[in-house]
Amino acid sequence: MSKPISRYPVPEINDLPDDIKEMALAIQEKVGFVPNVFLALAHRPEEFRAFFAYHDALMEKDSGVSKADREMIVVATSADNGCQYCVMAHGAILRIRAKNPLIADQVAVNYRKADITPRQMAMLDFAMKVSNDSKSICDEDFETLRGHGFSDEDIWDIAAVTGFFGLSNRMASFTSMRPNDEFFAMGR
Repeated sequence: MSKPISRYPVPEINDLPDDIKEMALAIQEKVGFVPNVFLALAHRPEEFRAFFAYHDALMEKDSGVSKADREMIVVATSADNGCQYCVMAHGAILRIRAKNPLIADQVAVNYRKADITPRQMAMLDFAMKVSNDSKSICDEDFETLRGHGFSDEDIWDIAAVTGFFGLSNRMASFTSMRPNDEFFAMGR
């Protein structure tokens, strides 16, 4: 018997509403398995739809913050939040998008010692501030990021990704969401 992927009931794929089933099967066709987040969050279909609509709006759009850098934000802040699911799942995506088998582990353990650019360091420093001390964000933070080539829209994206995954981290931890075993080896 496999270990549970959530503290809450997990519906069978064939029992999902058609639109959610279609999403789950499409991702399965693309990556070879259904990420547990799809199954765990399908416990509440309306919230599932809202979650993935916002996820895709943040993570799939064109931005001055690359898709790999957005994944880096997720890994760094998720590690800081102690979210195993997001560190493992988004670490796998980061390794693939950055074409670097080491970067996700470096960022998850201590991004300040990772092999990243000064621009990425500034981005992650700001993401951590958004995650841990957002009330102290000030104009100086914007100036620092602008000095690294980020536009105000890019700064919004950094904050939005951080905020969204703060929610995701807390839901994954609360439900005891288990990462798929496949994530551990992807992109290595």
